[in-house]
Amino acid sequence: MRYSFIIPVYNRPDEVDELLDSLTRQSVKDFEVIVVEDGSAVTCSDVCAKYADSLDLHYYDKPNSGPGQSRNYGVERAKGEYVLILDSDVVVPEGYLKAVNDELEANPADAFGGPDCAHPSFTDTQKAISYSMTSFFTTGGIRGGKKKLDKFYPRSFNMGVRRDVYARLEGFSKMRFGEDIDFSIRIFKAGCRCRLFPEAWVWHKRRTDFRKFFRQVYNSGIARINLYKKYPESLKLVHLLPMVFTVGVLLMLVLCLVLLAVAPSLAWLPVVPLVLYCVLIFIDSSRENHSVKIGVLSIASAYIQLMGYGFGFIESWWKRCVCGKSEFSAFEKTFYK
Repeated sequence: MRYSFIIPVYNRPDEVDELLDSLTRQSVKDFEVIVVEDGSAVTCSDVCAKYADSLDLHYYDKPNSGPGQSRNYGVERAKGEYVLILDSDVVVPEGYLKAVNDELEANPADAFGGPDCAHPSFTDTQKAISYSMTSFFTTGGIRGGKKKLDKFYPRSFNMGVRRDVYARLEGFSKMRFGEDIDFSIRIFKAGCRCRLFPEAWVWHKRRTDFRKFFRQVYNSGIARINLYKKYPESLKLVHLLPMVFTVGVLLMLVLCLVLLAVAPSLAWLPVVPLVLYCVLIFIDSSRENHSVKIGVLSIASAYIQLMGYGFGFIESWWKRCVCGKSEFSAFEKTFYK
């Protein structure tokens, strides 16, 4: 067997239904699907049973341990030459597996990943979130798969690895945050051939509202310091930019308040860069999404993405680097449940 799809899931049966339905439409059929229920209260067992006749599908229910360990659990039971890791909140286009297969036939790789984008059916908020996570003006393009300020690291929402390489590197670690980047770093450090497959993209729902999105990017900021403590060389300029942006916004707002008290006529000056950035995001997102409304929402999403990450980065830096706490003592709140 050529491919094994590994899908960890936690309380998201509706999402799994959409993902499995999209897998039935693949033009390349040499694959199995392994769904790992990670201690969900609302399981997807009935959903998986619905696809028993149309997919080579294996369903496992296990105690909660987090997405990384659930992926490892699935890979241990996989038979394919390559394991394809997908998050439960993605949907794959009909040509996804053909794109992967064509890339591997043309130029073999030990590990790979693809970009993501917003589906036309996504809400305007989801499309704004997708923009802020993939735009060059927010993340430097490191998630979008096109213009980038850093080399491409496969992410767990759309990642492929040779099964023997996965086993040799012992898969995902027990890191609380950033376990997918940790795995990608170890893939590179092992000298494996790792590439971006630009045509092997997925529709990625990400978070459905700004509150959940803030929590997601906040955890990403925490993860970056955890990764730095483990791999100091992994911290690049692009990873510092959200923190610099966050501190800069706060300083500009403080300066604005000071000027209001001492020189009211000049109080508007500190907010000019913030307004110009808003205009840039609005124009670029409106053009890309063909929607003024999404352009407006993207302003909020961009600030949430950058400052949520920045606040998580600063908190983690303080607890890990200044206070000297360990990864788990610094963040004792259970992440998975």
